[in-house]
Amino acid sequence: MLRPAMAQYTVTRPLYSEDSFAQDHEKIYRQRKTLLDHVKAYFTCNSKRAKNTALSLLPIIGWMRIYRIKEWLLSDIVSGISTGLVAVLQGLAYSLLASLPPWYGLFAAFFPVITYFFLGTSRHISVGAFPVLSLMVGAVVTRLVPDEGPPANITGFEGLTPDQQRVVVAASVTFLMGIFQLAMGLLQVGFIVMYLSDTLVSGFTTAAAVHILVSQLKFVLGLVVPGLSGPLAIIYTLEKIFVQITDTNIADLVTSIIVMVVVFIVKELNDRYKAKLPVPIPIEVIMTVIACGVSYAFNFKDKYKVDVVGAIPKGYEPPMAPNMQIFAQTAVEAFPMAIVGFAVAFSVAKVYATKHDYLIDGNQELIAFGVSNIFGAAFRSFAASTALSRSAVQESTGGKTQVAGLLSAIIVMIVTLAIGFLLEPLPKSVLGAVVIINLKGMLMQFRDIPYLWRKDRPDCVVWIVTCVASILLGLDLGLAVGLGVELLAVVFRTQFPRCSVLVNIKGTDIYRDRKDYLSIYEPDGVKIFRIPSPIFFANIEFFRGKLVEAVGFNPLRVLRKRNKALRKIRKLLKKGELQITDKGLMQTGSGPIEESEDESNMEDLDQPTNFQDLPVQVNWNAELPAGICVPKVDIHSIILDFAAVSFLDISALKGLKAALKEFIRVDVEVYIVACDTYILEKLHSCKFFDDEIKTSIFFPTLHDAMLHTLERHPCQSQHKSPFEKVFTHSNHDSQINGGSSLRNRDKVVSEPETKF
Repeated sequence: MLRPAMAQYTVTRPLYSEDSFAQDHEKIYRQRKTLLDHVKAYFTCNSKRAKNTALSLLPIIGWMRIYRIKEWLLSDIVSGISTGLVAVLQGLAYSLLASLPPWYGLFAAFFPVITYFFLGTSRHISVGAFPVLSLMVGAVVTRLVPDEGPPANITGFEGLTPDQQRVVVAASVTFLMGIFQLAMGLLQVGFIVMYLSDTLVSGFTTAAAVHILVSQLKFVLGLVVPGLSGPLAIIYTLEKIFVQITDTNIADLVTSIIVMVVVFIVKELNDRYKAKLPVPIPIEVIMTVIACGVSYAFNFKDKYKVDVVGAIPKGYEPPMAPNMQIFAQTAVEAFPMAIVGFAVAFSVAKVYATKHDYLIDGNQELIAFGVSNIFGAAFRSFAASTALSRSAVQESTGGKTQVAGLLSAIIVMIVTLAIGFLLEPLPKSVLGAVVIINLKGMLMQFRDIPYLWRKDRPDCVVWIVTCVASILLGLDLGLAVGLGVELLAVVFRTQFPRCSVLVNIKGTDIYRDRKDYLSIYEPDGVKIFRIPSPIFFANIEFFRGKLVEAVGFNPLRVLRKRNKALRKIRKLLKKGELQITDKGLMQTGSGPIEESEDESNMEDLDQPTNFQDLPVQVNWNAELPAGICVPKVDIHSIILDFAAVSFLDISALKGLKAALKEFIRVDVEVYIVACDTYILEKLHSCKFFDDEIKTSIFFPTLHDAMLHTLERHPCQSQHKSPFEKVFTHSNHDSQINGGSSLRNRDKVVSEPETKF
């Protein structure tokens, strides 16, 4: 089979260094803004900026202006009703995770939605309870108001029932969480979510799913198990469950199994035939209605001792102020809750924003969720974010805007004010079953482990450590451990990058790792070393070590050996044991001359070799007389590829300068290519250049540097005298004119200009 003809390009231009390129191509001068300029611009106000600020803080103004009533309203109504029914059920279920009476979940499905309607930038997410957040709230609640034993010593608990105390704790920690989110939004630090990688979030949510599963077992089995929190709480909970396993309520267990099987089957059918179904079958709602009817008809509560939702108070309670003592005792838990709540909501919002082609603002989302949680907490709601399953219902049933979210809140309000009594006979085991069956997506993330192990082992370690730590230590400590491991992985990748030696691919101006290709061209005496990461204080020594390993010798050791040899030559000349002849220096005695170690002036050994008082210059790669032994250096040029170096700090700058000088002092020319303009400016401002390191060592491309190197070191005879009466050295700051020569891989062709 013939290979199709490949497109080609030919470029004819001068060979450039950075200096010559700057001479031929004038740069545009750009005035850099100072910090004061940025501050002035931030506080400057005009009509246009005021309008943009209003649109930013109230995104509803933007999307309501383009709202298409005829096309979108009906879809939003259908979506709002469907989402509202699911929100009612999930609110009741997730309130159990928060260790609160079920009806408080209805508050989380109503109040936060109202404020997000005005402030949120996503048109498709469904705001309300999220199982992971609910569980984190539950851990705080059970710590301060345990099932067994007295509550924490907090002013304001006097005269309250345990349930009321728990509501105060949940509302206060939610209020504090909202303050954190609002503060981060106002400070424009929405980027903080970038520190939670997909791998970390996957491991964390998988661990949360395990916690949720264990927490719901007591409802499914009908057991009385006190809520526990803190490290190893999941182990102690499982222990208490298995100790009581013989007391399982069969009615609860059978009901839960039936609900889980039916919901699982119908959800699978929804996924398989979602293209043919106008809307997903709301199986959770259907099973809840059936369970309510069966429980009421057969009197599950009295006959079979089944724990049911019970009486749901009508209406809403008056607003309450948060408890400051609880703030002080829950700040450590509230901050990770704020991060997790925002990260999950923002991730889901990005998915739908990309799908429906509109923009979301991370900082405004923080403000929206912060205000929503503060407002909801004032009315006894607990932490709100979003849930993928509920948002999927809102989007898949035709929801176009947050009008659907507002209508879902109205459905929740109707249940709260009018028909909540219909849910009183609902067994809590049904709610537990619904929660467990909705964990499928999160639990299936365990399948990511083999893939991550094959593709990216550091990421796999982050996943496993985050998951295991979150399971054993609790979600808050587990998240902290996961973040620590993730940052260590980043440090490990940047501190120990995969450096490589590059070679030219024959017949091209392309350079690749020498280990990966067969048809390569690598001229004698030239090494191309690539650094694939920023260079900073933590990896500068690693970089220098890898460079020494790549070239095959330590320049500082060679320099010291040469200076010691020069000391010895001077002493022998002074004693007359070496004589100057037409062929160089000749030893007058027979046999090797003993070398006496002179430890004085050891610091001089690190200085450049000095031939000023010698009539000859030494060829260090030839055999030397008088038994003098100096390591040979077969390399005359080193090219450092800085294309992937994004920044240098001061420590790295000093280390790089020292490394370059060590090579220059042993007559090895060093060139740096593809260096970022801003790094070059920093080098100039930090006085990087001096008599030894010149600006002419910088080249715009690898090929320019390679051709320049070949031009300076054409093929020469391999047989040289050990001493030459020549006093010229390689000059780094020689000017490069426009003319050059093109080196084919097999021959040298002289041309007026470089082509590649």
